[in-house]
Amino acid sequence: MIENQLHHIKIIIAASLIALLTACHDSNIGGETKEKLNENYANESGGTLISAMTGEPSGLISMIAGESASSAISSNIFNSLLKYNKNLDLEGDLVEGWQISDDQKTITFTLKPNLKWADNQPITSADVLFTWQAVTDEKTASPYASDFQLVKKAETPDPRTFKVTYDQAYAPALDSWAGLQILPKHLLAGQDLHTTAFARNPVGSHYYKLDGWAHGEYLKLSRNPNSVLGQAKIDKLITRIIPDNSAQFLELMADNIDTMGLDPIKYSRIIPARPELQQKLGLYKELGNSYTYMGFNLKHKPFDDVRVRQAINYAIDKQEIIDGVYLGLGINIASPYKPGTRWSNPNLSPYPYNPAKAHELLKQAGFTDTNGDGILERDGKPFAFEIVTNQNKEREKSAVLIQRRLKEVGIDVKIRAIEWASFISRFIKTGDFDVVVLGWGLGLDPDQYNIWHSSQQAPGQFNFIGYHNPKVDKLLEAGRLELNPDKRMKIYHEFAQVLLEDSPIVYLSAGYGLTAIHKRVKGIDNPAPPAGIGHNSQDWYIPTPLRRNEMAAN
Repeated sequence: MIENQLHHIKIIIAASLIALLTACHDSNIGGETKEKLNENYANESGGTLISAMTGEPSGLISMIAGESASSAISSNIFNSLLKYNKNLDLEGDLVEGWQISDDQKTITFTLKPNLKWADNQPITSADVLFTWQAVTDEKTASPYASDFQLVKKAETPDPRTFKVTYDQAYAPALDSWAGLQILPKHLLAGQDLHTTAFARNPVGSHYYKLDGWAHGEYLKLSRNPNSVLGQAKIDKLITRIIPDNSAQFLELMADNIDTMGLDPIKYSRIIPARPELQQKLGLYKELGNSYTYMGFNLKHKPFDDVRVRQAINYAIDKQEIIDGVYLGLGINIASPYKPGTRWSNPNLSPYPYNPAKAHELLKQAGFTDTNGDGILERDGKPFAFEIVTNQNKEREKSAVLIQRRLKEVGIDVKIRAIEWASFISRFIKTGDFDVVVLGWGLGLDPDQYNIWHSSQQAPGQFNFIGYHNPKVDKLLEAGRLELNPDKRMKIYHEFAQVLLEDSPIVYLSAGYGLTAIHKRVKGIDNPAPPAGIGHNSQDWYIPTPLRRNEMAAN
């Protein structure tokens, strides 16, 4: 999924700049004392949790949107057949159990009894079949379609049974059904999922339902009485749309939001230097399953030349970015997998910072400084391109450091930072870019077919850089069909090695998720289990004495 980020929700609360600045310097932000925040409270229901996100969802049908802002909200509204528990083991979400045939080709899911949508209509296997048909329909053009197109037959023997059969055993099968949010057939049958009003006014089955969406301002969710998993503790989740991270932080300090993702400076320097903030805020650090990268449009020259891509990789000082932008809160990587996991090839090393090697490769590719202005040329054209990224301060700062290092080897780089929705629609979905700085948030299964296979290049799909390598295609195809974990690991280690040599992207860093949550929010597991702090957000609670004025939050 493009641009992974921790989620949870919030509303808009009016506050003047003077009030904000006054609150920021108040030693007792929000009125709670340290002692009051640290008292023992009964676990009770109610209250409102307010959070912020930088990018607004394009819609709440995640199989269409394919971006983290959509998933962050829709994951509170819709269920999948399966889910991962806190220890990252699969368990039932909508289903009470499943059976796998002896030949590993057929999975039979049994839905839990008496499931209902938020509008009180029954959830049946027909809804699951409808969702599978929708995600695999060519008109839908879902970036997740390839996982489900391998199903050769889907059946509904009865309202509680959904059965899928594959031509061959498919290793990521169960993982894929944990990622597909099930949609209501009775509300979407016959509609175009790209244009339906349902995307902005959905009806789901999970802990929450959408109450309101003010474009550019907030999304407001409230508890769904028909939730298939029972009731969450917190009544309302409100997500405010605040594109600027610094503005979000002002709101956090002013006690107008309860949680946000932090940049390294706020996490490592600002909050630790402010005792009143340490008193109010809990800080959480997790190595996420994501990474930041610079990606080339391989359909544009000269990025179709591997020597050029490798030269740029050598010319960029990744440790400089990790230290300067992320204050050391990042890891230099050589593989598109979470460091330390079995899928990350330990024998690979990142491209070192080596401008001399970069010069050598660029010369081999035909670039020379013919007029002495410091910018390389080939066929009479200067080597110049534009880096496009979204309005993310760390990515913008990374682009500036990249710009400086590439200037030193004779490449002229411009930078453009675009608001998220425009960035996706104008550049990513159209392929109208030279180079992007972005992030990938990955699933738990090592399959990355959707990102790297050459068949996944249609508008809206994830291989938007246009990568095509027959060897990688074969490895990805083999990895999906290999059930032996050790053999599968070797396949993905080889895949990562080929990818590193081919250099279609430059790995910038694997970063940490840095989160601040107001200490009024209780029930958070610390230390976090493998699934992260958000795994049990339905059990978080806000004691009555610590709640903000509920009239202000409504």
